[in-house]
Amino acid sequence: MLKSSYPVLQVADPSLVAHFFVSHFGFEVSFSADWYVSLRHGSHELAVLDCTHPTIPEGFRVPCGGVLLNLEIDDATVEYARLRDRGLPIRLELRDEVFGQRHFIVEAPGSILVDVIEEISPSPEFADAFAS
Repeated sequence: MLKSSYPVLQVADPSLVAHFFVSHFGFEVSFSADWYVSLRHGSHELAVLDCTHPTIPEGFRVPCGGVLLNLEIDDATVEYARLRDRGLPIRLELRDEVFGQRHFIVEAPGSILVDVIEEISPSPEFADAFAS
């Protein structure tokens, strides 16, 4: 039986990436070594791992690329202003999507994209696509 599931991001500098999520999104460090940092935010977990660590199989010891990490929040407009004012690199400006999201995307160290999402009502053509 599945007990938990969480992403582990393979990065060049685990402490730098962990610091980003602690500083800007309120995660707390639950374990820290020079090669691995485990983070928690309530019941949510995220980990960062040195991409060169020997626990990663040969041929896969590279920094992650093309990662889009979704963080769902209560108010995307407030978060957008807060993170923009902190000087974070905004890669997609705040906008509403017909499929039921108000969101924006910031870039974390290591070229990790963080999609900050507030659920909003979808347009009628998307409303039926959601499971009840």
